[in-house]
Amino acid sequence: MIDIAAIEAAAARLEGVAVRTPLVRNDELDRVARGPVLVKTENLQAIGSFKIRGAYNLMCQLTAAEAARGVVAFSSGNHAQGVAMAGRLLGIHAAIVMPADAPRAKMDNTRRLGGEVITYDRYSGDREAIAREIAEERGAALVPSYDHEHIIAGQGTVGLEIAEQALEMQLPPDQVLINCGGGGLSAGSAVALQARLKTVSVRTVEPEDFDDTARSIAAGKRMTVAPGSRSICDSLLADSPGELPFAIHRTLFDAGLTVSDREVRDAMRFAFQNLKMVVEPGGAVSLAAVLSGRIETAGKTTAIVISGGNVDLDEFAAIQASAD
Repeated sequence: MIDIAAIEAAAARLEGVAVRTPLVRNDELDRVARGPVLVKTENLQAIGSFKIRGAYNLMCQLTAAEAARGVVAFSSGNHAQGVAMAGRLLGIHAAIVMPADAPRAKMDNTRRLGGEVITYDRYSGDREAIAREIAEERGAALVPSYDHEHIIAGQGTVGLEIAEQALEMQLPPDQVLINCGGGGLSAGSAVALQARLKTVSVRTVEPEDFDDTARSIAAGKRMTVAPGSRSICDSLLADSPGELPFAIHRTLFDAGLTVSDREVRDAMRFAFQNLKMVVEPGGAVSLAAVLSGRIETAGKTTAIVISGGNVDLDEFAAIQASAD
Protein backbone atom coordinates (compact mmCIF):
# COMPACT_ATOMS: atom_id res chain seq x y z
CA MET A 1 0.00 0.00 0.00
CA ILE A 2 1.13 3.55 -0.78
CA ASP A 3 1.20 5.82 2.27
CA ILE A 4 1.07 9.58 2.70
CA ALA A 5 4.85 9.74 3.20
CA ALA A 6 5.41 8.34 -0.31
CA ILE A 7 3.06 10.95 -1.76
CA GLU A 8 4.72 13.77 0.15
CA ALA A 9 8.11 12.57 -1.13
CA ALA A 10 6.71 12.55 -4.67
CA ALA A 11 5.46 16.11 -4.19
CA ALA A 12 8.98 17.19 -3.25
CA ARG A 13 10.42 15.57 -6.40
CA LEU A 14 7.77 17.27 -8.54
CA GLU A 15 8.45 20.74 -7.15
CA GLY A 16 9.16 22.95 -10.16
CA VAL A 17 8.21 20.16 -12.60
CA ALA A 18 4.45 19.70 -12.23
CA VAL A 19 2.18 22.74 -12.08
CA ARG A 20 0.32 23.21 -8.81
CA THR A 21 -2.94 23.58 -10.70
CA PRO A 22 -5.68 25.89 -9.39
CA LEU A 23 -8.66 24.66 -7.40
CA VAL A 24 -11.50 26.86 -8.60
CA ARG A 25 -15.22 27.51 -8.11
CA ASN A 26 -17.86 28.63 -10.57
CA ASP A 27 -21.18 30.29 -9.70
CA GLU A 28 -23.19 28.40 -12.31
CA LEU A 29 -21.73 25.05 -11.27
CA ASP A 30 -22.46 25.78 -7.62
CA ARG A 31 -26.03 26.72 -8.59
CA VAL A 32 -26.60 23.50 -10.52
CA ALA A 33 -25.07 21.38 -7.75
CA ARG A 34 -26.85 23.37 -4.99
CA GLY A 35 -23.60 23.36 -3.05
CA PRO A 36 -19.96 24.40 -3.44
CA VAL A 37 -18.01 22.52 -6.12
CA LEU A 38 -14.21 22.75 -6.14
CA VAL A 39 -12.69 22.01 -9.54
CA LYS A 40 -9.09 20.73 -9.71
CA THR A 41 -7.87 21.86 -13.12
CA GLU A 42 -5.29 19.29 -14.21
CA ASN A 43 -6.03 20.22 -17.82
CA LEU A 44 -3.78 23.21 -17.09
CA GLN A 45 -0.66 21.07 -16.67
CA ALA A 46 2.12 21.71 -19.20
CA ILE A 47 1.13 18.54 -21.07
CA GLY A 48 -2.61 19.09 -20.56
CA SER A 49 -3.08 16.30 -18.01
CA PHE A 50 -1.95 15.02 -14.60
CA LYS A 51 0.16 12.24 -16.08
CA ILE A 52 3.49 14.07 -15.80
CA ARG A 53 3.25 13.59 -12.02
CA GLY A 54 3.52 9.81 -11.97
CA ALA A 55 5.80 9.50 -14.97
CA TYR A 56 8.39 11.91 -13.59
CA ASN A 57 8.19 10.46 -10.08
CA LEU A 58 9.09 7.02 -11.44
CA MET A 59 11.64 8.06 -14.04
CA CYS A 60 13.62 10.40 -11.80
CA GLN A 61 14.27 7.43 -9.49
CA LEU A 62 15.85 5.22 -12.18
CA THR A 63 19.52 4.42 -11.75
CA ALA A 64 22.00 6.00 -14.15
CA ALA A 65 22.39 2.64 -15.90
CA GLU A 66 18.62 2.21 -16.28
CA ALA A 67 18.19 5.76 -17.56
CA ALA A 68 20.91 5.22 -20.16
CA ARG A 69 18.96 2.27 -21.63
CA GLY A 70 15.79 4.33 -21.97
CA VAL A 71 12.19 3.56 -21.09
CA VAL A 72 9.14 2.05 -22.79
CA ALA A 73 5.52 2.87 -21.98
CA PHE A 74 2.07 2.09 -23.37
CA SER A 75 -0.66 4.70 -23.48
CA SER A 76 -3.63 6.10 -25.36
CA GLY A 77 -2.03 9.51 -25.15
CA ASN A 78 -1.86 11.35 -21.83
CA HIS A 79 0.60 9.00 -20.14
CA ALA A 80 2.54 9.01 -23.41
CA GLN A 81 2.97 12.77 -23.15
CA GLY A 82 3.90 12.53 -19.47
CA VAL A 83 6.60 9.95 -20.19
CA ALA A 84 7.87 11.92 -23.18
CA MET A 85 8.10 15.15 -21.18
CA ALA A 86 9.77 13.42 -18.23
CA GLY A 87 12.21 11.86 -20.66
CA ARG A 88 13.05 15.23 -22.14
CA LEU A 89 13.57 16.80 -18.71
CA LEU A 90 15.71 13.91 -17.48
CA GLY A 91 17.60 13.15 -20.70
CA ILE A 92 16.03 9.67 -21.05
CA HIS A 93 14.92 8.23 -24.40
CA ALA A 94 11.22 7.34 -24.23
CA ALA A 95 9.40 4.97 -26.58
CA ILE A 96 5.63 4.78 -26.23
CA VAL A 97 3.25 2.18 -27.69
CA MET A 98 0.08 4.03 -28.71
CA PRO A 99 -3.13 2.93 -30.48
CA ALA A 100 -3.18 3.94 -34.13
CA ASP A 101 -6.52 5.68 -33.56
CA ALA A 102 -5.33 7.74 -30.59
CA PRO A 103 -6.34 11.42 -30.82
CA ARG A 104 -4.02 13.13 -33.27
CA ALA A 105 -3.31 15.92 -30.78
CA LYS A 106 -2.00 13.42 -28.24
CA MET A 107 0.17 11.60 -30.78
CA ASP A 108 1.58 14.82 -32.22
CA ASN A 109 2.32 16.24 -28.77
CA THR A 110 4.10 13.04 -27.74
CA ARG A 111 6.38 13.33 -30.75
CA ARG A 112 6.88 17.07 -30.18
CA LEU A 113 8.08 16.29 -26.66
CA GLY A 114 10.68 13.91 -28.07
CA GLY A 115 8.86 10.60 -27.60
CA GLU A 116 9.28 7.73 -30.06
CA VAL A 117 5.75 6.65 -31.03
CA ILE A 118 5.09 2.98 -31.91
CA THR A 119 1.49 2.35 -33.04
CA TYR A 120 -0.71 -0.74 -32.75
CA ASP A 121 -4.36 -1.73 -33.39
CA ARG A 122 -6.34 -1.08 -30.21
CA TYR A 123 -8.91 -3.76 -31.03
CA SER A 124 -6.62 -6.63 -32.01
CA GLY A 125 -3.28 -5.94 -30.32
CA ASP A 126 -2.12 -6.20 -26.71
CA ARG A 127 -0.33 -2.94 -25.95
CA GLU A 128 1.23 -4.16 -22.73
CA ALA A 129 2.61 -7.30 -24.37
CA ILE A 130 4.03 -5.20 -27.22
CA ALA A 131 5.64 -2.76 -24.80
CA ARG A 132 7.12 -5.55 -22.68
CA GLU A 133 8.60 -7.20 -25.76
CA ILE A 134 10.20 -3.95 -26.91
CA ALA A 135 11.51 -3.22 -23.41
CA GLU A 136 13.07 -6.68 -23.22
CA GLU A 137 14.69 -6.33 -26.64
CA ARG A 138 16.19 -2.95 -25.72
CA GLY A 139 16.95 -3.64 -22.08
CA ALA A 140 14.75 -0.64 -21.29
CA ALA A 141 12.72 0.03 -18.15
CA LEU A 142 8.95 -0.25 -18.41
CA VAL A 143 6.92 2.75 -17.22
CA PRO A 144 3.35 1.49 -16.70
CA SER A 145 0.36 3.82 -16.85
CA TYR A 146 -0.90 3.07 -13.34
CA ASP A 147 0.22 -0.26 -11.90
CA HIS A 148 3.39 0.89 -10.10
CA GLU A 149 3.88 2.34 -6.63
CA HIS A 150 5.90 5.33 -7.91
CA ILE A 151 3.22 6.12 -10.50
CA ILE A 152 0.45 5.93 -7.88
CA ALA A 153 2.41 8.10 -5.44
CA GLY A 154 3.03 10.71 -8.14
CA GLN A 155 -0.61 10.83 -9.19
CA GLY A 156 -1.55 11.01 -5.51
CA THR A 157 -0.09 14.51 -5.37
CA VAL A 158 -3.32 15.66 -7.06
CA GLY A 159 -5.28 14.56 -4.00
CA LEU A 160 -2.66 16.08 -1.70
CA GLU A 161 -3.02 19.44 -3.44
CA ILE A 162 -6.83 19.27 -3.33
CA ALA A 163 -6.72 18.75 0.44
CA GLU A 164 -4.21 21.54 1.00
CA GLN A 165 -5.95 24.02 -1.29
CA ALA A 166 -9.43 23.26 0.04
CA LEU A 167 -8.24 23.80 3.61
CA GLU A 168 -6.67 27.10 2.55
CA MET A 169 -10.08 28.08 1.14
CA GLN A 170 -11.73 26.91 4.39
CA LEU A 171 -13.89 24.56 2.32
CA PRO A 172 -12.85 20.99 3.17
CA PRO A 173 -14.81 18.74 0.81
CA ASP A 174 -17.34 16.23 2.04
CA GLN A 175 -16.78 14.17 -1.11
CA VAL A 176 -14.28 14.01 -3.96
CA LEU A 177 -15.00 12.54 -7.39
CA ILE A 178 -12.01 11.31 -9.38
CA ASN A 179 -11.88 10.14 -13.00
CA CYS A 180 -10.77 6.53 -13.24
CA GLY A 181 -9.23 4.38 -15.95
CA GLY A 182 -6.65 1.98 -14.53
CA GLY A 183 -6.94 3.67 -11.15
CA GLY A 184 -3.58 5.26 -10.38
CA LEU A 185 -4.97 8.78 -9.95
CA SER A 186 -7.97 7.75 -7.87
CA ALA A 187 -6.01 5.34 -5.68
CA GLY A 188 -3.12 7.68 -4.92
CA SER A 189 -5.38 10.67 -4.41
CA ALA A 190 -7.63 8.75 -2.03
CA VAL A 191 -4.65 7.90 0.17
CA ALA A 192 -3.65 11.56 0.38
CA LEU A 193 -7.18 12.87 0.82
CA GLN A 194 -8.10 10.48 3.60
CA ALA A 195 -4.80 11.16 5.38
CA ARG A 196 -5.48 14.91 5.40
CA LEU A 197 -9.31 14.97 5.53
CA LYS A 198 -10.33 12.16 7.85
CA THR A 199 -14.07 12.11 7.04
CA VAL A 200 -13.95 12.70 3.29
CA SER A 201 -15.68 10.26 0.91
CA VAL A 202 -13.88 9.52 -2.36
CA ARG A 203 -15.62 8.06 -5.42
CA THR A 204 -14.30 6.89 -8.77
CA VAL A 205 -16.11 7.98 -11.94
CA GLU A 206 -15.95 5.94 -15.15
CA PRO A 207 -17.68 5.71 -18.55
CA GLU A 208 -20.71 3.45 -18.15
CA ASP A 209 -19.41 0.74 -20.50
CA PHE A 210 -15.97 0.80 -18.81
CA ASP A 211 -17.19 0.44 -15.23
CA ASP A 212 -14.66 -2.25 -14.31
CA THR A 213 -13.50 -0.43 -11.18
CA ALA A 214 -17.04 0.23 -9.92
CA ARG A 215 -17.96 -3.43 -10.47
CA SER A 216 -14.67 -4.59 -8.94
CA ILE A 217 -15.27 -2.54 -5.78
CA ALA A 218 -18.77 -3.99 -5.51
CA ALA A 219 -17.59 -7.56 -6.13
CA GLY A 220 -14.45 -7.38 -4.00
CA LYS A 221 -12.34 -8.70 -6.86
CA ARG A 222 -10.94 -7.36 -10.13
CA MET A 223 -13.45 -7.42 -12.99
CA THR A 224 -13.04 -6.78 -16.72
CA VAL A 225 -15.09 -4.87 -19.27
CA ALA A 226 -17.24 -6.63 -21.84
CA PRO A 227 -15.50 -7.34 -25.18
CA GLY A 228 -16.26 -4.76 -27.82
CA SER A 229 -17.11 -1.98 -25.35
CA ARG A 230 -16.81 1.55 -26.72
CA SER A 231 -16.68 5.08 -25.29
CA ILE A 232 -15.55 8.52 -26.42
CA CYS A 233 -13.46 8.70 -23.22
CA ASP A 234 -10.26 7.43 -24.86
CA SER A 235 -8.11 8.12 -21.78
CA LEU A 236 -10.24 5.88 -19.52
CA LEU A 237 -10.50 2.68 -21.55
CA ALA A 238 -8.64 0.26 -19.27
CA ASP A 239 -9.94 -3.31 -19.51
CA SER A 240 -9.63 -3.85 -15.75
CA PRO A 241 -8.31 -1.99 -12.71
CA GLY A 242 -4.61 -2.22 -12.00
CA GLU A 243 -3.62 -4.72 -9.34
CA LEU A 244 -1.98 -2.16 -7.05
CA PRO A 245 -4.67 0.53 -7.50
CA PHE A 246 -7.42 -1.99 -6.79
CA ALA A 247 -5.76 -3.05 -3.54
CA ILE A 248 -6.28 0.57 -2.47
CA HIS A 249 -9.74 0.91 -4.01
CA ARG A 250 -11.14 -2.08 -2.17
CA THR A 251 -9.92 -0.62 1.13
CA LEU A 252 -10.74 3.08 0.76
CA PHE A 253 -13.76 3.19 -1.58
CA ASP A 254 -17.37 2.23 -0.92
CA ALA A 255 -18.71 2.49 -4.48
CA GLY A 256 -17.99 3.90 -7.92
CA LEU A 257 -20.04 6.09 -10.24
CA THR A 258 -20.57 5.90 -14.00
CA VAL A 259 -21.69 8.37 -16.66
CA SER A 260 -22.85 8.05 -20.26
CA ASP A 261 -21.07 9.45 -23.30
CA ARG A 262 -23.99 11.85 -23.74
CA GLU A 263 -23.48 13.16 -20.22
CA VAL A 264 -19.77 13.55 -20.96
CA ARG A 265 -20.50 15.64 -24.04
CA ASP A 266 -22.89 17.80 -22.00
CA ALA A 267 -20.12 18.30 -19.41
CA MET A 268 -17.61 19.29 -22.10
CA ARG A 269 -20.03 21.91 -23.38
CA PHE A 270 -20.70 23.16 -19.84
CA ALA A 271 -16.96 23.44 -19.14
CA PHE A 272 -16.34 25.46 -22.29
CA GLN A 273 -19.35 27.74 -21.89
CA ASN A 274 -19.14 28.33 -18.14
CA LEU A 275 -15.63 27.48 -16.94
CA LYS A 276 -14.05 28.69 -20.20
CA MET A 277 -12.01 25.49 -20.32
CA VAL A 278 -11.22 22.94 -23.00
CA VAL A 279 -11.76 19.48 -21.46
CA GLU A 280 -11.25 16.13 -23.17
CA PRO A 281 -13.95 13.43 -22.83
CA GLY A 282 -12.11 11.36 -20.22
CA GLY A 283 -11.27 14.53 -18.31
CA ALA A 284 -14.94 15.47 -17.99
CA VAL A 285 -16.48 12.42 -16.31
CA SER A 286 -16.44 13.76 -12.74
CA LEU A 287 -18.00 17.02 -13.90
CA ALA A 288 -20.56 14.94 -15.79
CA ALA A 289 -21.43 13.03 -12.60
CA VAL A 290 -22.20 16.29 -10.80
CA LEU A 291 -24.17 17.87 -13.66
CA SER A 292 -26.25 14.72 -14.27
CA GLY A 293 -27.07 14.19 -10.61
CA ARG A 294 -25.30 10.84 -10.36
CA ILE A 295 -24.46 11.74 -6.76
CA GLU A 296 -26.17 14.01 -4.23
CA THR A 297 -24.39 17.36 -4.06
CA ALA A 298 -27.02 19.63 -2.48
CA GLY A 299 -25.79 21.11 0.79
CA LYS A 300 -22.41 19.40 0.45
CA THR A 301 -18.96 20.56 -0.60
CA THR A 302 -17.83 18.46 -3.55
CA ALA A 303 -14.42 18.42 -5.22
CA ILE A 304 -13.93 17.08 -8.74
CA VAL A 305 -10.91 16.55 -10.96
CA ILE A 306 -10.71 17.71 -14.56
CA SER A 307 -7.95 15.31 -15.44
CA GLY A 308 -7.09 16.41 -18.98
CA GLY A 309 -7.75 18.76 -21.86
CA ASN A 310 -6.12 16.95 -24.79
CA VAL A 311 -8.78 16.60 -27.46
CA ASP A 312 -8.63 16.89 -31.24
CA LEU A 313 -9.96 20.20 -32.52
CA ASP A 314 -12.46 18.62 -34.91
CA GLU A 315 -13.93 16.37 -32.22
CA PHE A 316 -14.14 19.23 -29.73
CA ALA A 317 -15.79 21.54 -32.27
CA ALA A 318 -18.33 18.87 -33.22
CA ILE A 319 -19.27 18.27 -29.59
CA GLN A 320 -19.63 22.00 -28.94
CA ALA A 321 -21.84 22.38 -32.00
CA SER A 322 -24.10 19.42 -31.21
CA ALA A 323 -27.10 19.50 -28.89
CA ASP A 324 -27.64 15.86 -28.03
